[in-house]
Amino acid sequence: MPSTILEQVPVLSMSGGSSPAFAQALGSSFERFGFAMVQDHGLDSGLVEQGWALAKAFFALPEAVKRQYHIQGGAGQRGYTPYRTEIAKDAAENDLKEFWHVGRDLPEDHPFADRMPANVWPAEIAPFKPCFQRLFAEFDRVGGMLLSAIALHLGLPGDWFDDAVRDGNSILRLLHYPPVPADAPGIRAGAHEDINLITLLLGAEEAGLELLDREGRWLPVNPPEGALVVNVGDMLQRLTNHRLPSTTHRVCNPPPERRGHSRYSMPFFLHLRPDFLIGTLPDCVDEAHPNRYPEPIMADAYLMERLREIGLLQ
Repeated sequence: MPSTILEQVPVLSMSGGSSPAFAQALGSSFERFGFAMVQDHGLDSGLVEQGWALAKAFFALPEAVKRQYHIQGGAGQRGYTPYRTEIAKDAAENDLKEFWHVGRDLPEDHPFADRMPANVWPAEIAPFKPCFQRLFAEFDRVGGMLLSAIALHLGLPGDWFDDAVRDGNSILRLLHYPPVPADAPGIRAGAHEDINLITLLLGAEEAGLELLDREGRWLPVNPPEGALVVNVGDMLQRLTNHRLPSTTHRVCNPPPERRGHSRYSMPFFLHLRPDFLIGTLPDCVDEAHPNRYPEPIMADAYLMERLREIGLLQ
């Protein structure tokens, strides 16, 4: 029985952009597993390397300094969220992680400014702001190309998602899982599905990420260096009436010999516009697949509902 994702699903190359062949391969991978691995994605590698260095520098700051950037009542949407704050839906233990969120920069008079708070930046690390503003834009660009491929796979125009995600409430998360003792519980982040449309993840080379397949097996994810792990979120699952399933995943503790090491990752949660009405796509409904969601819901309302479930919004 294959033991890793790579033994079952090929790593896809995005060198040709959102071509029909790539769209078919990406869509097929999503339909089977709810995720894909993508290399040749075109993210600026130098910028990514700078981002890793700056993220590590921030998490190495004293706890009291980091907590100055924790926004009470902000649902973790911007700035710092302390260790063991977030909890997976229906989990008994909080996750063993801390993180920083970067969102979209909007002018003060933007229609979404009341639902998408302004970014905060650590004064202690001068290059932090320009680096992660650029990285956010890079992830946004590559995410748009992936959405174009998804649209083609669904039989939609390639630009179908362009307006749906324009000025969307996307989040770039910098994640740190601190070292754990040898007798620590087995899970760094509990089993969960993502809220958003799709997630683009860097940093899964360090062992720990596992996905739940249709046979109920937990499969470790070991992508090639620099490749993206891309997974379907609940918003896209809902939009496609589960044709594209949202993947349950978790982060396990490493073997005892690696427990003295930190784990870092960098997911980009690509979101819809807050005012986008999530209604099931007509072509994803038929006699064999009745509409699971006859009542549409606004993207912002759905997000708030889910943030309460994971403990970020009280």
